[in-house]
Amino acid sequence: MHDIWNPWHGCKKISEGCDHCYMYFLDQRNGRNGGEIYQTKGSYTYPMQKDRQGNYKIKSGELIRVCMTSDFFLEEADEWREEAWRMMQERSDVKFFLLTKRPQRVEKCLPKNWGDGIGQWSMENIFLNVTCENQERADERIPILLELPFKHKGIMCAPIIGKVDIEKYLPTGQIEQVICGGENYDGARPCNFEWVKLLRKQCETHQVSFLFIETGTFFVKDGKKYHLPKKNVQSEMAYKSGMNYKGKEMSFLLYDTFGTRIEKECLYEPHFRENCGHCGSRQICNGCSDCGKCKVK
Repeated sequence: MHDIWNPWHGCKKISEGCDHCYMYFLDQRNGRNGGEIYQTKGSYTYPMQKDRQGNYKIKSGELIRVCMTSDFFLEEADEWREEAWRMMQERSDVKFFLLTKRPQRVEKCLPKNWGDGIGQWSMENIFLNVTCENQERADERIPILLELPFKHKGIMCAPIIGKVDIEKYLPTGQIEQVICGGENYDGARPCNFEWVKLLRKQCETHQVSFLFIETGTFFVKDGKKYHLPKKNVQSEMAYKSGMNYKGKEMSFLLYDTFGTRIEKECLYEPHFRENCGHCGSRQICNGCSDCGKCKVK
């Protein structure tokens, strides 16, 4: 997928949401150990890679999800993170989505030039999110997130494995987006539609964008449990539920290599295929990369 950058791979399980980690499952299926952490070779420098015409492969304005098979603030990755920060700062024309279960490590892992002011990084292109799979982790991680020096913050309730109430955190105005999704693969726990509706209602009250991206393998609605093993079906059912809500627009100030702000009309505009029309993730997707691996419609 062209919207994912994995500078390192592998992770250590630290909370309930990790119990049936999709990365561990997929690695095991391919004969690998998900607990083995290593720097990736071909994709480590992805933000800086160019095509044959000398243009960046990642276009200005794209949203890149970072470390989807690890955690950006993993202790074992401390030696690689500085270079990753440097690349994200150099690509100040690209939005980087960071997701972590370790917000307590974030502040001490920031680059030295982090912050506002002359000679410092504006932070405008970094979107920090914490995983909140249940109420306990929400109450543990969100207060830390709110204290961190980032301009763009969000919450990822995926895999959601219990009711999560975030009403007391949304009035701060710091949370710009909430994503919710069920669990997949080996040992998937059910996602209850009532949990999804609660989050959606709270987000709408505070005009915070909400995305229900997938039901998960087991979905409970009106007391009935559904088995949905295909991820494309999960995504379509999430979309058809009508839960997605677009709140206040997130405004990222993006700059070119000369420090000049890039106007909105000059930024990347995703394009989609017909089969993308009912996808729950469309609102946060970079669209089709025209790789030719799927049926073109």
